[in-house]
Amino acid sequence: MFVVIVGCGRVGSTVAKSMLSDGHDVSVIDEDPEAIALLEKGQDRSWEELGGSFTVGTALEIDALLEAGIERADAFVVSTDGDNTNLVIAQVAQRRFEVPQVVVRVLDPARAKWYREQGLATICPTQTAIELLEEAVRGGAGDRREAA
Repeated sequence: MFVVIVGCGRVGSTVAKSMLSDGHDVSVIDEDPEAIALLEKGQDRSWEELGGSFTVGTALEIDALLEAGIERADAFVVSTDGDNTNLVIAQVAQRRFEVPQVVVRVLDPARAKWYREQGLATICPTQTAIELLEEAVRGGAGDRREAA
């Protein structure tokens, strides 16, 4: 499978390294040329020597997406630090390039839900945290002050 990942921070680099180690072809796009260091951290060879590719550019520009190989992508992951950017890029991948599987990180739970209803696979760490806290409260982890 050929995977294009936008954003090479902690999330993007971790997903990219995992996908590459699982035998997938991986192409990463990031605006910062130094971000490749996260892909190479802990490795004995460069990202390219390991089989990955890295494109310096903004994924809001079609040329950068094309250089990264979006036209042949089987999956597309968007994990920059901005919800608006992520959602726009994800829609471009889904609608213009018809990438079969698009996954987008969205921090705003309401926005993540709405876009999920529109057909985007959204990951919302904020919603996950809320659900875990609610589960802990329901499970009896309640207010510690009550026990004092």
